[in-house]
This record gives sequence, C-alpha cells and structure tokens, in this order.
Amino acid sequence: MGVDNSVTLESFCKNLKIEVIELTEDTMEFDMIGIDASLANAFRRILIAEVPTMAIENVLMVNNTSVIPDEVLAHRLGLIPLNADPKLFEYLSEHDTPNERNTIVFKLAVSCKKGSPRLTVKSDQLKWLPGGSELEMESPTPSAKPRTYTSFSRSQDSMPEFANKPLGVKHQDIIIDKLGPGQAIELEAHAVKGIGKVHAKWSPVATAWYRMLPEVILLKEIKGVDAEKLVKKCPVNVFDIEDVGKGGKKAVVANPRACTLCRECIRGVNEPQVELRRAKDHFIS
Repeated sequence: MGVDNSVTLESFCKNLKIEVIELTEDTMEFDMIGIDASLANAFRRILIAEVPTMAIENVLMVNNTSVIPDEVLAHRLGLIPLNADPKLFEYLSEHDTPNERNTIVFKLAVSCKKGSPRLTVKSDQLKWLPGGSELEMESPTPSAKPRTYTSFSRSQDSMPEFANKPLGVKHQDIIIDKLGPGQAIELEAHAVKGIGKVHAKWSPVATAWYRMLPEVILLKEIKGVDAEKLVKKCPVNVFDIEDVGKGGKKAVVANPRACTLCRECIRGVNEPQVELRRAKDHFIS
C-alpha cells in the first residue's frame, strides 16, 4: 500500500508528545500526538484499570435495620469517591495487618427516631477515625487485652502528610440510604489501596475516551455571502469570518477541534468547498 506502519522505540520517543489542554479538580483533557490508535487505546485502558486509588473494601456491620441489605449497603459505600492521595498509602495484602500506612477507617452511626420523618443518610455522615478501628475483636481468652480490627501505632491526624489535609469523602451529598422511623445504621468502613482491574470501585475515571483530532480543510477561498452562510451552518462554531479589507470578508477555520464531523458544512453545496478528515496520529483524550 506504500504506507509504513512500523514502530520503533526511537521513533516513538522522538514523536510522542503529551499536551495538557484542560486540567481541573475533576476532569482532564490532553492531546496525545505522534502515536497510533492502538497506543492511544492502551493509555485509555491503563487509566481505567491500572491507576491506583483508595476505596472502601471492608465494612464491619454492627447494626443495620434499614431496607437496604448489608451487602448492598457495603457495595454502595465502596463506590463513594474518597479524598485521599493513594501515593501516601501502601497496598494491603492478605498477610498484612491493617495499620496507619495502608488503611483508612470511617464510622457511620445514624438513626431515625420513632415519630420522626424519614432521614436521608448522606456521605458527609461518614466520619474519619484517625486512630483506627474502635470495634473490639472477639477473644477466646476473656482475660486477654482487647484488640481492635486495626493496629495503628500512631494517629493519622498526627502524621505530617495528613495534618493539613484531613481524610474524608470527595463529595458530601451522595445519598447512601434512607431511614424510616425506628431504623438505624451503625458500621465501620475500612478503605484500602487498589486498582480498577480488581474492582471498578478503584477505577479513578468514570469515563476515559479518545478521539482523533478533526481536520477541516477549505478547498477554496469562500468570501462574502457564502462565507456568512458557511459560518451559520456549523452548529459548533468551527468557522469564523475574517476581514480582508475594503469591507471584504472570507471564511476561515477558527476552531477545528470542536468539529464533530456532522457534515452540515458540506450539505446542499453543488461543488466541494470543505474537506473533513481526521489526523491519524493526533488523539484528544
């Protein structure tokens, strides 16, 4: 076909560029330039499955008289985003003991008194326990010193990485449950570090996508009334009017990035004026 699709490490390192277009607390838009679709998709899958986060894994249920069963309530708690930097924590394996470096403990204790209206339980009622678990484990020896479900050597709020930024939930208004009169919930939730490949609750992205950068080419100079018609045709304002002097106007491609390839700009035109393409090595993610 006369097209070289080979990839070498040298060409990859030379051509790859990452440009951050928008970065907020909750979203990020960036461009990946100089790669093909397989690598763009690999980055997307890494974001979904390989980037670690913190999420509630174990729920110790003390009391739950709500209409939501224990396992469903525990699942809902696991999906609540936590405001905790996973880089500050270690992974907890099955042979490790929960401590201040690998576990975050939250407590939920709410009740609806008899005769009161229904109570909505929200995520802001999950309280961080910096000292670790407050629930005592059963001991076969009554005289033995009581042990809790975690072994914190120090309180997390005394650690410098958490002193100025308390741990908690990301959003305060997520509905967990609704309690009727006389119903109550009391539990302890333990959050640990994990990745989305193990469970979707550890995936740091709700949506990870990519698309090729649109290329909008004007095949000829479009002036005057035709230029104004072209600008009005586009629903996402890809085109704009440029003043060429002496009252003259011509159409220009001002924002090709916004193009959705809806093809409105080429409908109803007798001769080709605009060509729509996609850049094969430039991906918006």
